[in-house]
Amino acid sequence: MWLADRVASIVAFLRAGYPTGAPATGYAPLLALLRRRASDSEISAITRELVRRRQPVDTADVGVEITRVTHEMPSLDDIERVQHRLDDHHGAQPGQPPAS
Repeated sequence: MWLADRVASIVAFLRAGYPTGAPATGYAPLLALLRRRASDSEISAITRELVRRRQPVDTADVGVEITRVTHEMPSLDDIERVQHRLDDHHGAQPGQPPAS
């Protein structure tokens, strides 16, 4: 029984790290074709840098900063994640109207 429990714990560990959206069965080389998603810490660093500049930020600025940090082309999802963080930041500023 010890071996079965050990194997089950290893399989559970591997499944926990399996990318979301990847099929449960298939070929592992296909995982290499999945687009990279910026991590939460990268999104935070990008947002901090854009806020630090104290200038109006548009989608192109966000895309350039994502490329600078990740060394990859930005996805629309990552651009939206940064935009949401910027909106949250600007909405939290005292004396400014909340972002709409």
